Amino acid sequence: MDEGFLGYPRSNGSVGIRNKIMVVSSVVCANTVVRRVAEKIDNAIAITHPYGCGQWAISYSNTFNILAGLASNPNVYGALVIGLGCETLFSNRLADKIKESNKPVDSFNIQDVKGGTIGAIEKGVSICKKFDKEATEIKREFFDFSHITLGLECGGSDSTSGIAANPSLGIVSDKVVNLGGTSILPEMAEWAGAEHLLSKRAINEEVAKEIISLFKGRKFENRSPGNVEGGLSTPEEKSLGNIAKGGKATIQGVIQYAEKPKGKGLWLLVEPGLDVVSMTALAAAGANIIVFTTGRGTPFGSPIAPVIKICGNPKTCDYMANNIDIDASQIITNGKSIEEVSDSLWKKLVDVCNGEKTITEKLGFEEDIGIWRA
Repeated sequence: MDEGFLGYPRSNGSVGIRNKIMVVSSVVCANTVVRRVAEKIDNAIAITHPYGCGQWAISYSNTFNILAGLASNPNVYGALVIGLGCETLFSNRLADKIKESNKPVDSFNIQDVKGGTIGAIEKGVSICKKFDKEATEIKREFFDFSHITLGLECGGSDSTSGIAANPSLGIVSDKVVNLGGTSILPEMAEWAGAEHLLSKRAINEEVAKEIISLFKGRKFENRSPGNVEGGLSTPEEKSLGNIAKGGKATIQGVIQYAEKPKGKGLWLLVEPGLDVVSMTALAAAGANIIVFTTGRGTPFGSPIAPVIKICGNPKTCDYMANNIDIDASQIITNGKSIEEVSDSLWKKLVDVCNGEKTITEKLGFEEDIGIWRA
């Protein structure tokens, strides 16, 4: 099973490693109804947010495209969009966009349902029960890793991240790419000072110039207070550690926020580098699994894509052991090689693709999303 996994086939040719029903609000006013509906369906997830009302231009398109991207992720079988009825982000328009991924989709507005909140919950549950029945009839089939899109995330980084967890992930990322899959490196601010190294790995001169142009006339302080306290001395040190997650693969191109890769291989994703926003953008870009490196520790996950946590800090692996899937601190404490830890991470990735739950899934961290309101 090392060269493949058992996944859920989708009609558009993508493959899920989870088989979820997504209930999403088109506007903040529908959040409670969305949560109540999802609570009553075992395999449903609630996607709620504070937006959808009075949004225009970039703010509107970011919210619209991220929500549509999440629903089109291969791990989602079908989606129900619930609106209020007087917002700017119409539920039926969002549903129409999601339908482009050939998924079962439905939508309605609370104002159009007799019975208000109670009637809307009952209607939503009825729709999702039908979706859930259909989803349970889909059986896992064998697929190769060309059907995997891996998200490369880091957060709560410290001085151990760049020498232990991140290079271990880089080897795994390269393996996914070598097997015909896709890998996505987000967090643009955390490439600053290392963009010349990324540009040398670009597939052509056009992509190289695009990478360099992202930083012309701009300066970034990409370290949080926690990063500094954790020993990251300069923005460049943070960036050198960050790009190690992308291994050594050729960079195929740069995708913008809420876009999807235009092919296989390694891609760079432009977004602000905030952890929850990055994770959400990765799932919206089609990542069906995410590996999250952390030094100081962070507990949250993703409602859409399983998140594997790997940590290189011995203290964090001790204090937050029940939040960490892979202990990379043994590179520092026990003389393990980066290659040995990457082997453990690869085995975990294969197991998760085959249905094993990550720690974030077991702990129920499946609610947090963040949308970049530019």
